Amino acid sequence: MAYNQFPSFVLLTLLVKAVLSLSGHTFSVEARNLQQTTLSKPELPKPELPTLPKPELPPLPEIPTLPEPEVPKMPELPPLPHIPDLPQPTLPTIPSLPKDLPIPFFSPPHSTTSP
Repeated sequence: MAYNQFPSFVLLTLLVKAVLSLSGHTFSVEARNLQQTTLSKPELPKPELPTLPKPELPPLPEIPTLPEPEVPKMPELPPLPHIPDLPQPTLPTIPSLPKDLPIPFFSPPHSTTSP
């Protein structure tokens, strides 16, 4: 059976050659531009600009002063109603416990050792 595909290095070589041939064209054009002598530009007389008269602007119009707006006074709020003082609640006293309390001892319901 025949091998019908190009090897990858052949395709890579063709691609590199195509890129170099395109960039070589720009180098030759740049070299030609460098070799050509540039002529000096002739000195042209500058045209004289006519003097323009200064424009006269009309005076700024006078802005009328606006009257100060009258703001109505804030209405007074009625005084807060008097809230009567509440009596202090009496709390029951907590009974004190004696200092010498017996410590309860709980025996297990069954023994863990077998006879």
